[in-house]
Amino acid sequence: MSQPLFVFDLDNTLIHGDSSTLWSRYLVREGFASNPDYLLHEERMMLDYARGEMDLHAYVALTLSPLTDIPIALVDRMVALCVEKEIVPRIYPQALALINRLRAQQQPMLIISASVGLLVKAIAPVLGIEHAIGVEVKTDNGRYTGVIDGTPSYQQGKITCLENFLARHPQYDGPLTFYTDSINDLPLCERADHVYLVNPCQKLAAHGALRHWPVLDWQLTQA
Repeated sequence: MSQPLFVFDLDNTLIHGDSSTLWSRYLVREGFASNPDYLLHEERMMLDYARGEMDLHAYVALTLSPLTDIPIALVDRMVALCVEKEIVPRIYPQALALINRLRAQQQPMLIISASVGLLVKAIAPVLGIEHAIGVEVKTDNGRYTGVIDGTPSYQQGKITCLENFLARHPQYDGPLTFYTDSINDLPLCERADHVYLVNPCQKLAAHGALRHWPVLDWQLTQA
């Protein structure tokens, strides 16, 4: 019997906000990012992302620059604290309800995000999702670098990462259902069998209207 796969974008889909931005702000508050223009540059790049025009390599280099002298084990502990303090309160209750329902039905789930893997793979277990793909970065001398390793899970690259995942998990050969908010995920939307738009941006909403993709209004407080 074919086994379906439920795939989720992370930022502004399962959580209210962007985990990379929340992490960057956390680094500044905790005193790890000393560049006074760090958040300004991050904000400008996120505006590029919203238009579907981000230079992801430059973004990863910027946002990981405060970590290059910190041992990986310490960074991972910092990430865990950030997830607990900054991410968990922003999880959409509607997302959790859906995830819990799918888990009860023993349906396989996967997050594919353009945020770095060290964040995504820390957030996925908190959500109750077994599989997670983020943008991987190279390490050097026990430190994370700001250099992307392999094909980043961004725009068309999400399809490459998905196909690699499916090659390693051939049991997931049934229909693919995808949830997202972002125009950057249009290629994966077109690859999926079923698509749900969660609070979509205007560009993605316009494409979705032509294809009759259902739109979900998820909020932190339920009416």
